[in-house]
Amino acid sequence: MGLRELKKQQTRELLADTAMGLFAERGFEQVTVVEVARAAGVSPNTVFNYFPTKEDLFFDRQDEVVAHLAEVVRRRPAGSSAVDAVRADLLTGIADGDPTVGLNPGISAFWRIIADSPALRARLLELGERAEAALATALAEESGAGPEDPLPRIVAGAVAGAHRAVLVDIRRAMVAGEPAEAVRERIEAAVERAFGLLCSGLGGYPAGR
Repeated sequence: MGLRELKKQQTRELLADTAMGLFAERGFEQVTVVEVARAAGVSPNTVFNYFPTKEDLFFDRQDEVVAHLAEVVRRRPAGSSAVDAVRADLLTGIADGDPTVGLNPGISAFWRIIADSPALRARLLELGERAEAALATALAEESGAGPEDPLPRIVAGAVAGAHRAVLVDIRRAMVAGEPAEAVRERIEAAVERAFGLLCSGLGGYPAGR
């Protein structure tokens, strides 16, 4: 990474971290972009150059999240189905404490900010839809399906829906203050069972490489 790219990345991280601190303190709806800019020591135009909307400031890793399931399918081991790959990735994320999975007491404040903001809840739904669409595209590519074939979109809905439901259950448990280890054990068992059921029907899709 060159010096210019490094400075841009540092500025982006500064803006996102500054904004999150203000959101955590006062709530998403009560903080303006102008206030974020002032706290970070930059102009409002600088903030908008990096983040077109205030929601983008909050979900600063949204592109990575949207692309994740599709990339998991594209990088899956030989002989694995989409369901196999997503299940393995989800279980790894749960075990490793991946921040995007949310099984961490320290991230409860993040979920509470979302729960208190209609704008953030709407953006979260949009991100889920975009992730599902990206997964459908990956499945179509992997299976060789044409644009008129609805199967990749239907399978993507089933797989992404199950994945999303797991994250929602984790989020609710962490916001409610449940012990992380108890949640982990319950969720891991549910993932194994739910994705096992999906595998019984979708275990051969798309065909192994």
